[in-house]
Amino acid sequence: MPDIDIDFADREKILNVIPHIRAKRENTHHNTGIYAQHIPYDPANNIAGIDYKTAENRGYFKIDFLNLSVYKDIRDELHLTTLMETEPLWDLLQQEEFVDLLFHLNGHSSILKMNCPTSLEQLAAVLAMIRPAKKHLIGKSWTEILSQVWIKPDNNEYYFKKAHAIAYAMAVVVQMNLICEKISYDYG
Repeated sequence: MPDIDIDFADREKILNVIPHIRAKRENTHHNTGIYAQHIPYDPANNIAGIDYKTAENRGYFKIDFLNLSVYKDIRDELHLTTLMETEPLWDLLQQEEFVDLLFHLNGHSSILKMNCPTSLEQLAAVLAMIRPAKKHLIGKSWTEILSQVWIKPDNNEYYFKKAHAIAYAMAVVVQMNLICEKISYDYG
C-alpha cells in the first residue's frame, strides 16, 4: 500500500473543506493521518473505529496531511525553487544553536556533528538514523551508512523510507536557506 504524505503550511485550511475521518493510532487519534473515504468510525469523536494498521490491512487508504510551517515564509514558486536549488551552508549543521532551529533535526546536533552531512542524500540518511531501526549506523562511515540505511528492517522497527527522508531533507535545506536569507536581509 502506498504511503502518501502531503505538506501544508496550514493543514487546517484543507481539512476544513474536505470531508474526512481522522485515523486512529492505538487508543488515540493519529497526529496527521486522515481518510477521505468511508471507513468505520466513531461519530462522537470523528475518528476511525479501527487503528490505521488494521485499516491498511483492510484496504483503506490513509493520507498524512502534515503541517510544515516553513512554507509560510515562501513567497511564490520561484522563491521556493531558488531555495531548493541553492546549496546550503552545510557547516551550519555543526552549530547546535542553528540545528535547534530546524524541524526534525532539533535536539540531534550530536548526530550531525558526528556524521557531518554535506549533501542532500547524507542529510536524508541522518534523518533516517534518528529513527530507532537505524540508530546503530550513527558514527559509521558514509559508505557503510548509505549501503544499509534504506534497507527495510526485518523486525518491524520504525524506520524512514528513502522517499520520505529525501523529501524531509529537501524541506530542511529550504528551511536552512530561508534562515540564511532572513539573516542576510536583517543584517545585510
